[in-house]
Amino acid sequence: MEVWQNAMNLVDIIYAITKNFPKEEIFVLTSQIRRCAISIPSNIAEGFQRKNTREFIHFCYISQGSLSELETQLEIAKRQQYLSDTEEINNIIVMIRKQLFSLIKKLKLRIENEHRK
Repeated sequence: MEVWQNAMNLVDIIYAITKNFPKEEIFVLTSQIRRCAISIPSNIAEGFQRKNTREFIHFCYISQGSLSELETQLEIAKRQQYLSDTEEINNIIVMIRKQLFSLIKKLKLRIENEHRK
């Protein structure tokens, strides 16, 4: 699934950029940013394996929430001058958000079509 792969790529980027964060942030902001990033593909994968479409949608919404949380934490890191520029990462986040929105829309249509039968 493309959205899952892009989310996995985002995790790789997040790990790379947080390696340079100050040591005092390792158990605070660094950990929180990494957990948020990990949550995105993890929830997509968990939702995909669920028994019904509604559950998959639910986990996609959780991934969207994690994306928003990640954006906020990256902005905090930028304000603390741990990051100089977040534009590239934010572009990836926007792309994943659009992909999740599209996936949710398709899944909702699937539910509607199942009810029409």
